[in-house]
Amino acid sequence: MEFLTDMAAKRAELTPDAVAFYDRDTGRSFTFGEINSRANRLGNFLLDPGPEKGGLEKGDRIAVLCHNHPDFFVLLFAAQKTGLLLVPLNWRQPVAELKPVLEASGAKLIFHDSAFAEAAAELAAATGAGLLPLGATGPSGSALDELLGAASPATVGCGRIQADTPWYLMLTSGTTGLPKAVIQTAGMAYANMINYSQAAGLTAGEKSVNFLPLFHTAGINLPTLPVFLNGGSSTILRKFETDTVLDLIDAGKVTSFFAVPAIYQALALSGRIGKTDFSKVRFLGCGGAPVPGHILTDFRERGVTICNGMGMTETGPTVFLMDTSHAAVKVGSVGKPQILTDVRLVDSGGKVVDGPGEGEVQFRGPNITPGYMDNPQATAEAFTADGWLKSGDIGRRDEDGYYYIIDRLKDMYISGGENVYPAEVEKVLVDHPAVLEAVVIGVPDDKWGETGAAFLILRPGEDLDTHDLPGWCRSRIAPYKIPKRFSIVKDLPRTAAGKVRKNLLKDMAFAEKTPEDA
Repeated sequence: MEFLTDMAAKRAELTPDAVAFYDRDTGRSFTFGEINSRANRLGNFLLDPGPEKGGLEKGDRIAVLCHNHPDFFVLLFAAQKTGLLLVPLNWRQPVAELKPVLEASGAKLIFHDSAFAEAAAELAAATGAGLLPLGATGPSGSALDELLGAASPATVGCGRIQADTPWYLMLTSGTTGLPKAVIQTAGMAYANMINYSQAAGLTAGEKSVNFLPLFHTAGINLPTLPVFLNGGSSTILRKFETDTVLDLIDAGKVTSFFAVPAIYQALALSGRIGKTDFSKVRFLGCGGAPVPGHILTDFRERGVTICNGMGMTETGPTVFLMDTSHAAVKVGSVGKPQILTDVRLVDSGGKVVDGPGEGEVQFRGPNITPGYMDNPQATAEAFTADGWLKSGDIGRRDEDGYYYIIDRLKDMYISGGENVYPAEVEKVLVDHPAVLEAVVIGVPDDKWGETGAAFLILRPGEDLDTHDLPGWCRSRIAPYKIPKRFSIVKDLPRTAAGKVRKNLLKDMAFAEKTPEDA
């Protein structure tokens, strides 16, 4: 479709008095009508050329640096209505790293909450961008309320949004140079909503919880935007807190949510989980990495199935999401491609794989990004000549059409002429009764070319002699797959999505250090 409806306006038209967001910190609720009204007022302020107003024009860029808050979505919808381009900034990065990103974005305004007022002021001074407040000040108001009260309440825009117009940018966590800015459009968001909603069975009565950071696609789209578009309600947390999430579940205020393995691990390790009532929880999704088998078991014992999925920032992100009826028998699978996305496997010779088989996973559909902002070279490199997005992941499709992500192409290493997929070795290691989490990387070896180095986090109260691990692995995987080095660590470096930053582990391994030593 060339044009789509204004998301906030249409939802407000359908259910104006229903609660869209509940702010856990302040106890303040926002109806769909209020969210739309606030977005209209903010949009009018931003486009107003008058003194002490935004003075922006369609196509201008605005940045935001904040913890999770309902006003983030007000800003997101205001950007959609006005044609401004929103750039969420990673609050985990220091000012020194954010400055070149902000400069490259060309943002003219920085919205910020009180937690990042100092950092935002430094960035504004360095780049010449203006500053505007965002976020909570108390149960009766927010830092944005005074500005909105003085702005025009008139409807912004015509209610029609061009489907392929850039709406906001998601910055990838690159390991070298500036992050790439992945273009997100309204068309992608609607396609993601359909993909996620039909897989998870979202309804207007959905109650979810938002805690994944909003500078990441999962924070916005898994599942907060789909829940919003379906007319459901989301409780907003500034960031993830184990006890708070369990409180909400126990009170029956959560019917579904999406998380990364590290969050399910934190919930499973909580001493409260056995006393928490999960009877109202209908669906739990997971992405970023496979969920260890023992955690799946912990939740199944409480009557809840965690469904693995897979997607990318470039895919909106939902592509795969496991169905609950097969999750227990297809352990490790990410399910089937959802209804608006085509998927194919391409082998190392460039041939499309038919039926069961293995190859690089490639995508096509309305949920796929048009590319990277101001980076035609990266865009061209991301797509095949016939228009399919390359994932960089090796996947396997079984005889029933279910997919398994074997590993990243770039993570595979060759030991003694044999391909080794670290994810396969990691799955074996986390089956050890003392191991909570395992990460394997390839490191140079004079004899074999490359060998494995494993970093292990132990389960609470457990001890382990790593010299026993090669023997334990030998009956489970081929000898050439067994890591030659094992390091027990307390934590692992991660991205905002919970993925382990293997490039940092490689640096530590090359320096003959472990994360504990560094």
